[in-house]
Amino acid sequence: MEGAVTRYRILALVVGTLLVLLTIGMVLKYGPPDMPAMAGIVAPIHGALFMVYLAAAYDLWRRAGWPLSKMVLIVLGGIVPLMTFFVERRIVQDARALRAAEAKAKASV
Repeated sequence: MEGAVTRYRILALVVGTLLVLLTIGMVLKYGPPDMPAMAGIVAPIHGALFMVYLAAAYDLWRRAGWPLSKMVLIVLGGIVPLMTFFVERRIVQDARALRAAEAKAKASV
């Protein structure tokens, strides 16, 4: 499960950063400066990597056996600007705690 956590963590940070850049790009595109170039470059990259992020998030969610509500939180983390960073931290902590509990239970058997 550690590989799934690492993949999720890297993708969450990249997608979160792109989402912040996309938000800035949208403000520049529709704001007074009228500069659409940044949003035009970042949007397709974020869209493509968001699909990979969803696959990594699904893999981690499935391996951890979490409820559907946690998967919804992970998906929202890739959509709401800045939320990705908070969700990523929480999900990684939960995944590592789950892995430690499983290792402890396995060692006591």
